[in-house]
Amino acid sequence: MSKTNNLVFKGLYVVAWLIFVGLCIEAGGLIVNFFFSLYKPEFVRNLYQKLDLAEMYNGSRLAFFGVYSFILTIAILKPCLFYTVIRLMHTMNLSKPFSNFVSRQILLISYYTLIIGLLSHIARQVTKNLMHHGFVTDNLNQFWEDSQAFILMGAVIYIIASIFKKGVDIQDENNLTI
Repeated sequence: MSKTNNLVFKGLYVVAWLIFVGLCIEAGGLIVNFFFSLYKPEFVRNLYQKLDLAEMYNGSRLAFFGVYSFILTIAILKPCLFYTVIRLMHTMNLSKPFSNFVSRQILLISYYTLIIGLLSHIARQVTKNLMHHGFVTDNLNQFWEDSQAFILMGAVIYIIASIFKKGVDIQDENNLTI
């Protein structure tokens, strides 16, 4: 592998770590918001992203817990996705990339991406339905506005994982014949 490719790979590794840390902070902030919104709702306006769903909580606790469950699940799955990417980049041997570990990690990345996209799409539809029932959900669109991109990306990564799996099978078969 050339020095340029190695440098780019290390740079992407650092970027993946930065994104992971940022997503962990976001998930932690949303978890803190959730508990503050239950016990001290007057402080929510001063917290992370000022996510105030007090009106929804007072109107329907089922809607509140449902929407917040979507928000927290998606917010927690995103760092899990990037942790998987970091593990892949940390242990992957670029001179021999076709291994069972790499194949499994890429498949896991595709599953995380697809689940995030599907949950985001379902959450978007649920909040649209809640708008018809009089709830204000405009400030929630930021959490699932990229659902279609995640679904498409999950499908593409699944195809790449299938190619890697086939590459591992071919490599194992070649190793046995030599």
